Amino acid sequence: MYEPIRTKSVHSTMAGSTPAFPHRSREEELEIQLAGHLAALLAVTDELRALAPGDELDAAAERLAGQVARLRGGEAPARIPLTADENPARLADLHRRAHTLAGRALVVAASRADTAAAILAAERMDAHTAALQPPALATR
Repeated sequence: MYEPIRTKSVHSTMAGSTPAFPHRSREEELEIQLAGHLAALLAVTDELRALAPGDELDAAAERLAGQVARLRGGEAPARIPLTADENPARLADLHRRAHTLAGRALVVAASRADTAAAILAAERMDAHTAALQPPALATR
């Protein structure tokens, strides 16, 4: 009366079987997180370069791009084209955001014992902290 089912059921139990989706290791998850934090820091650095161009920010952007590419298996990160911004008041906000992102990258880099990324993140934190400090008064 009924035709027998000829295909496997799409409704299956998890008992006794392995999941059909891949699992990542903790190390892979940390690598993905670190690449994401460094890519976000690169995007903010590119925004800062548009507002206040300089050799130091250019060098930092290239180093960040190199680290992101290394973590992504050689895939170059997306970059923001440099265009002049009309609102220089955003400069301090961008430095604060970059400092926060560098701090997050430092924590993840330390978790994975990635010395190169940790050093770069710490250097960027120092640079953004210095950029937020008021200029020292000249003493005679």
